[in-house]
Formats: sequence, C-alpha cells, structure tokens
Amino acid sequence: MKILHLDTNHPLLIEEFNALGFENVEEYTAPKSEVEKNIHLYDGLIIRSRFTIDQSFLEKAQNLKFIGRLGAGLENIDVDYARYKEIFLAAAPEGNRNAVGEHALGLLLSLFNKLTKANREVKSGIWDREGNRGFELDGKTVGIIGYGNTGKAFAKKLSGFDVEVICYDIIGGVSDENARQVGIMELEQRSDVISLHVPQTEQTLGMINTEFINAFQKPFWLLNTARGKCVVTEDLVTALKSGKILGAGLDVLEYEKTSFEDMFTQHELPEAFQYLIDAENVILSPHVAGWTVESKEKLAQTIVDKIKSRFC
Repeated sequence: MKILHLDTNHPLLIEEFNALGFENVEEYTAPKSEVEKNIHLYDGLIIRSRFTIDQSFLEKAQNLKFIGRLGAGLENIDVDYARYKEIFLAAAPEGNRNAVGEHALGLLLSLFNKLTKANREVKSGIWDREGNRGFELDGKTVGIIGYGNTGKAFAKKLSGFDVEVICYDIIGGVSDENARQVGIMELEQRSDVISLHVPQTEQTLGMINTEFINAFQKPFWLLNTARGKCVVTEDLVTALKSGKILGAGLDVLEYEKTSFEDMFTQHELPEAFQYLIDAENVILSPHVAGWTVESKEKLAQTIVDKIKSRFC
C-alpha cells in the first residue's frame, strides 16, 4: 500500500510501515489543493490537524482505504462521508490519555496553590505569603464530564488523593473503581471542580455557557483539556468576574484555528481573551496536554497497531 503522510510524527511510524512493506510518501508543506490533485494515488493517509479532510477531498480519494489521525479525535474529518466510502478511520486517544490526565492534574494543583502567581511574584522580588495562601484538594468533589480515555486517565491520577470523583457521560455504565457515574443534577449539586473531557461534536460545541454554569449549586473550578470551542469564553469570563467560577485551567481555547496549531489571524485580541491573560486565577497552556515526549511515540505506535490489525 502507498501511504501519504501530511504531518511530521514520530519516526517509528514510517519505520514500522516500511517494515510492513508499505510505500511511504512525506508531504508536509503542499497546500490542500495540491494534495487533492494526487490523493487518488494513495491507499492510506496519515494526518494530525494540518487541514480538514472534507467530502470534497474524500471524493477525490478514490482508492483511499484508511485515514490515521495522530490525535484523540476525528473532528477534522468528515466521518460520516468517510464511513460511507468504507474508509477505515483510526484515531489514537489511547496514545495521549496519560499525558492529558497528568496535565489536568497539574493545572488543578497549580490553580489551588496559586503557583503561577507565586512564581511570577518571587521572581519579581515580591514575597507575599498570605496573598499566595492556597486550597487543599482533600475533601473536594471532582466532576468529570466525558468519561472516556482522558477522563478515566484523570480519575486514575486523582485516586491517590482524598477526593470524591464523579463522572457524567451520555453513555451509561461507564463507572469504574476511580469514578462513580451520576446524573446531571447530582453533578450540578456536588461538584467543586469540573474537568471537561469530551470530543468536539454538535452537542458539545458551546456546552459550557451561562446556562450551564448557573445550574451549579456552588462556585466551582473549571478545567478544559478537551476542545476550546466547547467553552463560550465570554460566558466563562462573566462567571469568573462574578465568582461563580473560582478559577480556570485551560489548555485549549475557543479562538484556536481548526488545525490547533495557531490562534488568531487578527492583531487585536478579543476582550474576553485579554481578561483570561490578565486574570491571576486563570492558567493557560497552548494545547499541549497530550503533547509529551512519551505520547508522541505512543500515538504513532497506536496508529501502526490499528492499521496493522486491520490490513495485515
């Protein structure tokens, strides 16, 4: 089989495909329009997030048998049309779930202990112990929305703390030894922390909005290591200002481009984003929760294993 690679990945991906007898072609710079002209020549496609694999693209991919996406989700692929064309789709949420779980825990502990504020102040010669008094995780209830690969990984990390972990998911029966599944009302009544671990779908776009936030019985901390467009930033800022949300750890932002590799094209930042930048109770990172040295290799190996299982 002839495989087209559109993004750079861990070398083992090509090494193992070579060992299977596949022909690998690397094309990391050509625009989508150029790739479309030759996509009919390929049996397989490997991509991260460089551009959208839409219906128009797939119509030209007359011989495509599989698409491997080095990431947790398939939102940059027209999944319905690909499946209509009987193209095998392989994502790799197993490959970076541990990294996401660790990152979410890091965000939470940093927020509770005001570590970014304290670090900045000490480096500036400010020694403010009382202003950096933190909170303990002990005794809190952590609510996880979306109990799949990354949600389960985060719950596992929390198992060493004296916290109650509850989870909410549209799929029933997902409870395990690390989290108890609850309905939305119990989630709203009991959570001190909400951590988002959902894919980007029509149902999850903008799900964290004013109505959602105000349904909670007490102020809470928000973590988002899922997808930026699941949170309405202006509504988040309103809740931060009112104290309804006590703080936020955001690895992803509503303003990211669909490639996840960059944010804005305009020079002037949205007012809501400027607030997040300035807020002492907000921690931001550039969509790197699943982006570790180890996960890069795990993601590649996961895709190889899935393609090998299906076609060899």
